[in-house]
Amino acid sequence: MAIRKTNQPTKKQSDSFLKRVFRFLWKSFLWFLGFSIVLVFIFKWVPVPITPLMVTRAIENKLEGKEMVLSHDWEPIENISINLQKAVIASEDGTFLTHNGFDFKAMQKAFKNNNRGKKLKGGSTISQQTAKNVFLWQGRSYLRKGLEAYFTFLIELVWGKERIMEVYLNSIEMGNGVYGAEAAAQHWYKKSAQSLTPVQAAGIAAILPNPRKFKAINSTSYIERRKSKISRLMRYVGKLEY
Repeated sequence: MAIRKTNQPTKKQSDSFLKRVFRFLWKSFLWFLGFSIVLVFIFKWVPVPITPLMVTRAIENKLEGKEMVLSHDWEPIENISINLQKAVIASEDGTFLTHNGFDFKAMQKAFKNNNRGKKLKGGSTISQQTAKNVFLWQGRSYLRKGLEAYFTFLIELVWGKERIMEVYLNSIEMGNGVYGAEAAAQHWYKKSAQSLTPVQAAGIAAILPNPRKFKAINSTSYIERRKSKISRLMRYVGKLEY
């Protein structure tokens, strides 16, 4: 009687394949871990030249047939008005100076509001926004949120608050194709970021939820109300001690 051979893998072959897959995944994880840590340490001292969001926006404009505008001028935090620093804290993250990267009360509140069908709010801190803007892509997937938490932990540990604020103010979108405090100050007020008044700083901070839709000058009534609220809250931020 002839014995028919089959092409089905043996248990030994299957185990060998799974081991190779596991080794590949483990090595990939270690490479990612090492690369991410090195990158965070580099950006502790080196200005961030460009972010994934800047690239994404440029591509979007190109595909839509619009002009690819990218205005980004890095300035050390000493050259950025204390008024703008207070304004973004008042607007985006009131507990920035005291939390460890995450504001769990704000996250819980945002979660409850979103479950009630209200307008989606992220509850992200300045640290989380910085981690997302510098290292990651835009989106709401669980993978991206997990990586955001990882990078947030790293920059809080390695950079500290002052560097996080410096990178944040030099990287965030503050208008259509406008990134960072210096570019925003020149774009909206024709002056340096160092010279921004409290009202002007509040104007820039007020548009951060959607800087491509809103304007810091000649604003809508909604933005004017936000400006007034931020200006009031700035008084309670107090002295910035990073």
